Amino acid sequence: MRVLAELYQQFDADPLRPVPGEGYGGWHEREIELAPAHTALVVMHAWDHGSPAAFPGWWRAVEYMPRADAILRTVFPRLLGAVRASPMPVFHVISGRGRCAPRLSSASTAIAAKPRSRLLVTRDPAYLELQRIRAACVFPGEHNRADIEQAFARLDFAPAARPVGREGLAEDGDQLATLCRIHGINHLIYVGFAVNWCLLMSPGGMVDMARHGCLCSTIREAVTAVENRETARDEREKQQALWRVAVEFGFVFRLESFLRALPVRFP
Repeated sequence: MRVLAELYQQFDADPLRPVPGEGYGGWHEREIELAPAHTALVVMHAWDHGSPAAFPGWWRAVEYMPRADAILRTVFPRLLGAVRASPMPVFHVISGRGRCAPRLSSASTAIAAKPRSRLLVTRDPAYLELQRIRAACVFPGEHNRADIEQAFARLDFAPAARPVGREGLAEDGDQLATLCRIHGINHLIYVGFAVNWCLLMSPGGMVDMARHGCLCSTIREAVTAVENRETARDEREKQQALWRVAVEFGFVFRLESFLRALPVRFP
């Protein structure tokens, strides 16, 4: 499978320039070869967000919801349909969502293994107060908390992202690594939300899987990012996150190039 990939040339800095980093080569494209039998599409945290009317507090705290829902409507059906018609497997990461386990496990999926228990530090009163301040003043805001808890109590896959057949389901990096070993996978292509947050740092995200030895890539049109007040209009955090993927973890693909390159699985 030969596909055009976006790479970022993070060299050579030029010490003679006022800003040495402006000597870097930057973004460029190159045709590369993927092995579909050893590559998987990973759908991560592609949830049904409900509506702003149903969960106004969640939509106030998570500004990327409209962009995510647009991607689910316009990109996911084509992408997942094409991958499912190819030899490339599809995995789903649902890390940190234990409260909705009965709903999620209703899908006919293959769960790899129980997640490992984590050792937690001791929480003293000062720690709890600092966390309270962060929740009130940073994210999500006390007035949004009840809506968010109600939303997570009924959390489910978005219809366009629901597992089909026995597609692998993983709750953390160890489970996803088990699926990779079972299926002979060493390259994961992540889609879902958000590329600079969950896809990067949550259990089963790129940081986890790079430590397991996987290449981790993404598809530009199939992700969005957590933006802030200063970046939201131009989606600058998404651009920064795509740069991080290209430099640290793997490759960035364009949707149309990726779809054209996918081989068709014959019966």
